Amino acid sequence: MTNIRIDMFSDPVCPWCLVGMHRLNAAIGRLPESVEVEVNHHPYLLDANAPKEGEDVVAMLKRKYGNDPGPMWDRLEAEAKKSGLDVDMRKQKWRHPSQAAQVLIAASRAKGKQHDVAMAMSRACYIDALNISDPEVLADIGEANGFTREEVVELVTNEDLQKQIEEAAAGAGQQGIQGVPFFVFQSKYALSGAQPDEVFDQVFQDVIEEANQPNA
Repeated sequence: MTNIRIDMFSDPVCPWCLVGMHRLNAAIGRLPESVEVEVNHHPYLLDANAPKEGEDVVAMLKRKYGNDPGPMWDRLEAEAKKSGLDVDMRKQKWRHPSQAAQVLIAASRAKGKQHDVAMAMSRACYIDALNISDPEVLADIGEANGFTREEVVELVTNEDLQKQIEEAAAGAGQQGIQGVPFFVFQSKYALSGAQPDEVFDQVFQDVIEEANQPNA
């Protein structure tokens, strides 16, 4: 059995993180049964100071990049479709803060459901266009992954836990991570961005070959 650990830095409000996770999952699905993969998620905040009530995503992106986001969205949708993921970037009208969502992702590690929750969170944001700062939306996701609704609401409304997420996300930046998704395989090989499917396949192949070396 070959065990592979992946540390993934991401933000549920990052659409490229959804594409990256989808491609990672597909690559994992192509691995032989003798390979076991553990994905650990770490927080990153694209908008650490996003207003609690959210803001119009078009206005936010125009302010951030100085351009209409249409062409950028078209490119993302085309890239997602290459990997069998249908995303309508014009469906989600609002950018909401993601600290509460990140609290739930962090807490789900203890239940062995962290990767599932992270994926569900990104899909909720961009496939279903839900407000992932809403405790009730988060409770739905948590309830489907081993939490009670009461547990989720208590977790995601805890301001101290949200501050811990902000500190961890700031720490990621201090480590040199300036964008997401960002993957680290076996604490050794870094992969930045939602790379093409063949890039994920190649990294897995390299990691497996190294793990199976006699002196590994």
